[in-house]
Amino acid sequence: MKGQIYLKNVVTLELDIDKCIGCGLCATVCPHRVFEMKEKKAAIVDMDACMECGACGLNCPVEAINVKSGVGCATAVLKGMFGGDEVCCDCSCESD
Repeated sequence: MKGQIYLKNVVTLELDIDKCIGCGLCATVCPHRVFEMKEKKAAIVDMDACMECGACGLNCPVEAINVKSGVGCATAVLKGMFGGDEVCCDCSCESD
C-alpha cells in the first residue's frame, strides 16, 4: 500500500536508532512499509505513510519505536467500520 499519505508531518512515530537491534520486525509488521532495514538497523523511509496502528512499537523487542496508536487514521477507519460512523482521517470532519 505504498504511496498512501494521510496528513503530512503530523505522525507521532519515533525511532531510537541507538536502541535498535536490527531484528526487522517493524519492517515485517508495518502494513504501509514505513520501515526498511539499512545497514543492519531499522530506518523510517516514509513517515507520512504511517497510519499509527502501533504494530511496529508493539512488536519491537527493545522498545526502540514509539508511536501513539489510536490517534491516527487506523483508529478512524476501525471506528467507522465497527461503529457505523463515517470514516474520516483528517480535521475536516465534524466531531461529536
